[in-house]
Amino acid sequence: MNSHAASSPGAALTPAHRRDLAAAVDNLERLPFIARLADYAGQPVNAITKLLPARINLVLRHAIRGAIYKCLEVAITSQDDADAQRPTEWGPKVMTGITGCIGGFFGPLALPVELPLTTTLMLRSIADIARAEGEDMSGLEAKLACLEVFALGGQSRSDKADVDYFAVRAFLAKLTGEVTAYVLDRGAINVSSPIIARLVGEIAGRFGLILSERVAAGAVPVIGAVGGAAVNMIFMDYFQRIAKGHFIVRRLERIYGADVIQRLYREQLAASGKKQPSRASASADG
Repeated sequence: MNSHAASSPGAALTPAHRRDLAAAVDNLERLPFIARLADYAGQPVNAITKLLPARINLVLRHAIRGAIYKCLEVAITSQDDADAQRPTEWGPKVMTGITGCIGGFFGPLALPVELPLTTTLMLRSIADIARAEGEDMSGLEAKLACLEVFALGGQSRSDKADVDYFAVRAFLAKLTGEVTAYVLDRGAINVSSPIIARLVGEIAGRFGLILSERVAAGAVPVIGAVGGAAVNMIFMDYFQRIAKGHFIVRRLERIYGADVIQRLYREQLAASGKKQPSRASASADG
């Protein structure tokens, strides 16, 4: 924490930091993924996850858990290159567009192959955003914060409608703290460990609701016409925005303190009126 925050923890944010916080609120509290797809297509789309056959749902659940476990493994074992040039946001979008095109060609049954690749590309893009916001990517805590982004994009089925960004973060922080202690003690991850299973299960449950919308979108003619590549690019853009908001908040917390930023975030949210019931109802529809 810098001297500005240390001398006056409740001090007002600088104009630049207030703009950053407003951008974070906008990124984290804007339309849910399915609403963005509908906006892109120019037509409303409701409860499209109901269009998924039971067999595809089973494939999807297994693919999601496998993809999140793979990302956890990548996050823990990756080495940070602080001197690496930050790629443009369009690079990862194009790459996920290519994987979406391939997935669209072979259909939902290609998910076990396509999804781990897509989520790993997304994780690397999220890590680039984290690094740009001042995160120390040599530490495990920052790497797991990148993984949290997959869970911040949507609510789980057990969430109440008023569960907010900070409540989800607090719950995930408890799980990632346990995983960090486990990894430091064991030096590796074990998929059979209850600690690892809890974290993977929680992230997969939240991420899965958004992913179900993405997969089911192909069954809706107006969305399917957009194509697997474009849908994947919208998918990537959605999580890049979530990552930007998440790591802006974390950067401001390092400067002003978590309590100050949480209070100002909620004030900004109330003033802007950006909290939309559709964020919760979209999950309930699924």
